[in-house]
Amino acid sequence: MPAMFVPDGVQAATNSAATSSNTLPHHGVHPTRSLHVAPGSRHAGTRAPSRSPARTAPVARHREHGPVQGGSEALEVSSHRSVSRGADNVVSKAVMEQFTPGTSVLKAVDRLPGVSFSSTDPMGLDIWGASIYVRGFFMDQLGATLDGIPLNDMTYQSTNGYNVVQAAISDDIERTIVSEGPGGVAVPSTSTLGGTMQFETGDPKDKLGGKVSQGFGSYSSYRTYARLDSGKLNNTGTKFMTAYSRSDEGLWAGGGSQFQQQVDAKLVQPIGNESVMKAFFNWSDLQEWGYWDTSLAMLDGLGWRTPHLYPNYGLAYNYAAGNISLPTTDAIDANGDSPYLYDGGQHEVDYTGGLNFDLALTDNLRWRSTLYGTSQTGYYTYSDASVPSEGTGAPLSEEVWQNRQERYGFTTSFLYKIANHNIDTGVWYENNNQDAGLFWYNEPLLGQGAPLKTVGPYNVYGAAFRQGYGFSWRTNNFTYHLQDTWRPITNLRITAGFKSMLATTSGGANYNNPDYTGVDALPNGGMTAASAFLPHVGASYRFLQHHEFYFDLAENMRTYQVTANGVGQSPWSVQDQDTFRKLQKNLSPEKDWVYAVGYRYTDKLIQASLAGYHADARNRLQTATEGTILAPVNTVVPTTVHTNGVDAAVTLTPIKGLAIYNSVSYNHSTYGGNITTSDGIYYTKGKKIVNFPQFMYKANLSYRWKGLETHFDVHYYSKRYFSYVNDTSVPGYWLASTGARYNFGKVGFAKNLSVDFNVYNLFNSKYISMMGQNGNPMSGDYQSLERGAVREFFGTVSAEF
Repeated sequence: MPAMFVPDGVQAATNSAATSSNTLPHHGVHPTRSLHVAPGSRHAGTRAPSRSPARTAPVARHREHGPVQGGSEALEVSSHRSVSRGADNVVSKAVMEQFTPGTSVLKAVDRLPGVSFSSTDPMGLDIWGASIYVRGFFMDQLGATLDGIPLNDMTYQSTNGYNVVQAAISDDIERTIVSEGPGGVAVPSTSTLGGTMQFETGDPKDKLGGKVSQGFGSYSSYRTYARLDSGKLNNTGTKFMTAYSRSDEGLWAGGGSQFQQQVDAKLVQPIGNESVMKAFFNWSDLQEWGYWDTSLAMLDGLGWRTPHLYPNYGLAYNYAAGNISLPTTDAIDANGDSPYLYDGGQHEVDYTGGLNFDLALTDNLRWRSTLYGTSQTGYYTYSDASVPSEGTGAPLSEEVWQNRQERYGFTTSFLYKIANHNIDTGVWYENNNQDAGLFWYNEPLLGQGAPLKTVGPYNVYGAAFRQGYGFSWRTNNFTYHLQDTWRPITNLRITAGFKSMLATTSGGANYNNPDYTGVDALPNGGMTAASAFLPHVGASYRFLQHHEFYFDLAENMRTYQVTANGVGQSPWSVQDQDTFRKLQKNLSPEKDWVYAVGYRYTDKLIQASLAGYHADARNRLQTATEGTILAPVNTVVPTTVHTNGVDAAVTLTPIKGLAIYNSVSYNHSTYGGNITTSDGIYYTKGKKIVNFPQFMYKANLSYRWKGLETHFDVHYYSKRYFSYVNDTSVPGYWLASTGARYNFGKVGFAKNLSVDFNVYNLFNSKYISMMGQNGNPMSGDYQSLERGAVREFFGTVSAEF
């Protein structure tokens, strides 16, 4: 294999096939965005590249960082050396360390061309206001794992998985393997349509030690992290680590905070010289006041910083009682918006645990297995002025969606090497018990007690006095995969395989309040998504020393989402049983064909990549929402989507320590037909998909000199359509961020004592981040937009010992 040079910290590694791999900058800070919505508008660290050749590792044995798993071939990729071999992008620990500590790892993934991440807060911790797209595919259409544990659907209020923010402390994630193409057949997921993200935590260190860091930021934000590594405890190599983090972000609009505390623990036990067992555990407690959803009419009529009324309970109380009025406009009233609520937010408690076994049965045969369990209990809330408290007589109440899921499962696979073939075969099974309900709790009379907090407890003034609905499901997922990676010659790799998938869900509504839902019966019944043969073929060819060509194609399927009445793109979220029964007879699971082809050039002065892709999706479920966000009317309709796109990136390293990075992405995704609802036909054929920009530009300038690192990032995202018929949209936006870090080295007993300072949204741009969190309108406006964070400053002091 010829030598090559690529930037440290950002890598491209082999997964199951040769998908897109892009070269990224070093020392960048937050990939960010900005937007100004005009009044009255109706659219409204990586290091410098190594000078020495990167080396290819043999089939992985027990190592500090472990092998890349997900294909027939295992490849060692360290944190500071990049290996570019066809398929997947690897975002390493070195990249994550360039961000403000505690930042969501998804912000680092946003470095890649074709990826769009946005959030209402600068750290990306507000799950309600966060979204990530990969080449037009939303986060519930991507496969995701953590240490081999399926995360499945990472969207807010999901009953079929949860966000990586809730599953691991970001400081402990060693690397992220991103496939922007079809994704690998071995990745356990029921949601993979357009790519995969595999997050891996780092192993405990070989020597006794630890790390502490303390950060501070705008709006009284702070963040604490502490970690202890045991070092090797005996001659077998047993070692463990444990870490604790506590984050508290102040809101830039309104009162409250976004608080999260987590505990990570990991144990590594080598078994002989060729095998290893690893155990991982995480506990997360997330308590967040959210930013209030807005609409184009609200932005035009009330301005940019319209907050919740919290903590002014007296104002909210008198407004709900009709004693006072607050500013509004005819457009807001006609749109059905709820511009003033007391509060809104969420409280989630999550547990994640797993055992990984990587066992060498013979010199040519390995057995890898993961046993796991996850648990999530979530409360998602709004104050509701339309429902008075029955127990106290207060003119408002607290509306609480209560979700719970428990997932248990395993993956097991055999990897066999014979001649020039690496054969990978295995299965994944998961059982998920899911519950969702909607309840109202009493608020106190004014002056007769403290109001409820949006993060609970909620039964301070009695049990729930009203229930809107209750749902309960049982889901079983099973997949089988078989794949062969063949090297007929040294510089040519051909991958071929397939995946079989079966997912069954039974259950649905077990309680219905007709006064709330307006129907006699809510959806209840079983749905099965199955496909016996989902093929995947790819190849990577290094035809000259610095040149590589690759292609990848596959058919993918996503199983039916499981969500409650009026929420999400699910058969069970429709309004009544009759509509659900029609879907049972006529609906098919979403499938697509994804094609990717690319070229890469890599040497010590320039690293460049060019990738093109195409996707055809059929039976895609789209959610069109009417009514208000407190009483939504949800329509789920199938359609088709056609996608064509291209990504290009180049990194120049003209002198030592300096890197100049630029990337551009173009995506043309359109609906393939018109959508018919109970209101009539909406002419969506040929219209652009909602919520995703057609054009993205990302640039980074970074410089390293001795212990000093500096970076400057600027990003542009083009106009995004808001409605399915494209008659409303939000304009494009620019956003810049910058930062610097200085490492003092060893000072007394402290090692790597460092200070860093970052500025998010340097020019204080206004932009919409998340779109469609309450669904998208077929036409016109809807209260389903989230504003992006204003300019904020962060500083952190950290040290190892």
